[in-house]
Amino acid sequence: MFNWIKKIGMVAALVLACASQANAETVKLAVTDLVGLEELQREFGAFKETLSKATGYDIEFLPVTNRTAAVEALRFNKVDFVLTGPAEYVVMQKRSKAKIVAGFSRPDYFAVIITMADSPYTNAESLKGTKIGLGSVGSTSKHLGPIQALADAGLNPANDVDVINTKVPVLWESLKKGDVAAIGINHLKFISLRNKEIEKGGLQPGEFRVVARGPDLPNDVLMAGSHVDDKMLETMKKAFVEHSEELVAAILTGEDNQKYAGMRFLTGIKDSDYNYVRAMYATAGYPEYSDFIGD
Repeated sequence: MFNWIKKIGMVAALVLACASQANAETVKLAVTDLVGLEELQREFGAFKETLSKATGYDIEFLPVTNRTAAVEALRFNKVDFVLTGPAEYVVMQKRSKAKIVAGFSRPDYFAVIITMADSPYTNAESLKGTKIGLGSVGSTSKHLGPIQALADAGLNPANDVDVINTKVPVLWESLKKGDVAAIGINHLKFISLRNKEIEKGGLQPGEFRVVARGPDLPNDVLMAGSHVDDKMLETMKKAFVEHSEELVAAILTGEDNQKYAGMRFLTGIKDSDYNYVRAMYATAGYPEYSDFIGD
């Protein structure tokens, strides 16, 4: 008799669990720098599942081909949440009035200007009149961050230096060959390239010089569409506070997501925290920051 009661209880619990899952509210999540469902699943699959359990929502990926597609999806309520970088955030917020859910902090995330140590360029001011290599147009840490670091040092990036944009491996080789006086990239990318030099028996760390650096850049941010109600917004924020360790562990299962190693979720960040990025757009000649640079 007891076994039958136990079995009935187990079946009832299973039915209730299935019913709860079936009734879970479905929300759509997009990530701007990943294209295709397979890549989304590989990098953020574990994070999505963990966030679903923490919130009780049935979270589904919405692949987007680019950041313009993501902002249009937000504007027309085709996606509920978008994870994006700081340069993308300011444009997307202006065009869609999206709200901040949480910041995804990235330790040591800042731009640096690098010269060769035996060059005559010992500070940012000395680079006036030279050719400088930067990363892809519109990148927060490889384009906008470096030009703002130059501007903060008193240079006008549009007139005082000759800027070329190319891929990071090409930048690195151009610096070593002397084709450019300096390059501007993400600090962690610089450390990675310097370490690879050591591994292959190349140049030593002391052969490079950092002549300028920007402040720590604002966080990557999870945005909620303007149509997302306050209850859902607070449920998501609460999940990042109460399940932080599980969510961090889940996000770090992605190979590309190792940029988040040592991260924490920040739920108290404000839109004004991104004003430095807006200054970058103005320096780049886009003071309205209403369009993505490079698209």
